[in-house]
Amino acid sequence: MKTDRMLVGNISDIDFGVILAYFAVTVGLGIWASRRRGDSSANYFLAGRNVGWIAIGASLFATNISSEHFIGLAGSGAARGLAVGNFEWMATIFIMMLGWIFVPIYLHSGIFTIPEFLEKRFNKASRIYLTTVSIIAYILTKISVTLFAGSLLLQELLGWDMYTSTIIMVVLTGIYTIMGGLGAVIYTSLIQTVILIGGAITLTVIGLNEVGGFTGLQERLPADYFSMFKPVSDPDFPWTGMVFGAPILGIWYWCTDQYIVQRVLSARNINHARSGTILAGFLKILPVFILVLPGLIAAALYPEVSGDEAYPILVTSFVLPAGLKGVIIASLLAALMSSLASCFNSTSTLFTMDFYKLFNPSASERRLVLMGRLATTLMVITAILWVPLTRLISSQIYIYMQSVQAYISPPIAAVFLLGIFWKRLNGRGAIWALAGGGIIGAVRLVSELFYNAGQLHSVLLIGLVKINFLHFAVYLFLVSSGIFVLVSFLSELPRPAQVYGLTFSTANGSQTSLVGMAGEKYAAWNRMNVAFSVLLMVILGGLWGMFF
Repeated sequence: MKTDRMLVGNISDIDFGVILAYFAVTVGLGIWASRRRGDSSANYFLAGRNVGWIAIGASLFATNISSEHFIGLAGSGAARGLAVGNFEWMATIFIMMLGWIFVPIYLHSGIFTIPEFLEKRFNKASRIYLTTVSIIAYILTKISVTLFAGSLLLQELLGWDMYTSTIIMVVLTGIYTIMGGLGAVIYTSLIQTVILIGGAITLTVIGLNEVGGFTGLQERLPADYFSMFKPVSDPDFPWTGMVFGAPILGIWYWCTDQYIVQRVLSARNINHARSGTILAGFLKILPVFILVLPGLIAAALYPEVSGDEAYPILVTSFVLPAGLKGVIIASLLAALMSSLASCFNSTSTLFTMDFYKLFNPSASERRLVLMGRLATTLMVITAILWVPLTRLISSQIYIYMQSVQAYISPPIAAVFLLGIFWKRLNGRGAIWALAGGGIIGAVRLVSELFYNAGQLHSVLLIGLVKINFLHFAVYLFLVSSGIFVLVSFLSELPRPAQVYGLTFSTANGSQTSLVGMAGEKYAAWNRMNVAFSVLLMVILGGLWGMFF
């Protein structure tokens, strides 16, 4: 075992060359993609609705995997073992739900944004609410955490302070994001996915070699590190929370969040959208092995390692051949930039289409694109100001991200899930459920901030804070669902226009019109999608069986 850590910033000229080459290729590809399309809102925000399945699948994966995954998954792996990987493997189920259940509805409705769907299915109040909450959530759980985790990595690897790192990352990412919109984001994600996976696999293989392979790793760590399911009393990952609470977060994130769903809205047709989600599902198997497992390796090699230091210590500790360290750092930057660019673009889409255009319906296409670019700048400034506050929630950054989502997502998941399967539910019930559940979630979040700062003295609120965040998500989902159903049945029926094509039963009847292909070709592609979906679920079941 090598224990001599490389000095911070000890990077060879070849390593710097690799990093600079990554920046040049990524920014160049983004600029090229931006010049392929005109400056219309459909082109800027949805890449002309003409993206193929490989690009969609890669973009879904690269958008999801960011610097907080390298920092947070490895950190939680070092502290608790493989259990955090359940979030990654369970994601494959909800990516399948996106492709098979939600995609037909979304494409049939012709929406630009997910809040726009809520207005069509329910009312304008629901649309405004979801847009507002989504933008706030992006600050709390996406932009700020991505910047914070990225700054930790660059500080460890290059010696840059937090704000220097943050500003540099924002500027570099903003160059092609602001210019090219979603098209630039998606096509740069292709190369970023390859670099991200390649660098992560490289470090994992080197780490396993250092620790004596998987058998050697098992000999050095407690047996419970290799179990995916923890007891009910576990403070972070109780199996009850994983089985019942994590799916609520997964439905919200993968099926109803603009940040993710915007990629499938850009699809050429329903088959490309669905195949893209299946590809992303296969890719989501990898993080347990290339991001969580390195955390276990770090814990075995360096028992003194704590939480979020796990991945950086691996990168800086091994004596790597010249250029290889640059590849690994480039993979970290690829993860960071792909997610950051996606979040900037989704935020600008929400602001422009759900706020600005809603109140300025006659705005020109050029004006809409301009407002989207200005919105990105404002969100970046706000996110930078939030960065120092993220540590108040949890020293393990991935748990922080999941916990905040547990306070935001249950009401939204309840409204979408029940709303697409139950035609009787209406807009009045939706807004009451969103607002009521949102208030309860906000109380939990604020109480947790005060509790961790030592400023919370209410016995009732302290009891609320001590509920595991995944269990809290279950309770909040049930309360929100109850409000939704009760208020809907105490008020009027939804209009036919708020149901047809906007629920699962009515939208799936018109799938063929969305395909854009002749019958047999559509049927063959559909059979292939079914086969690969079944294969993915079989592989997932086998993996859970191995690490039960």
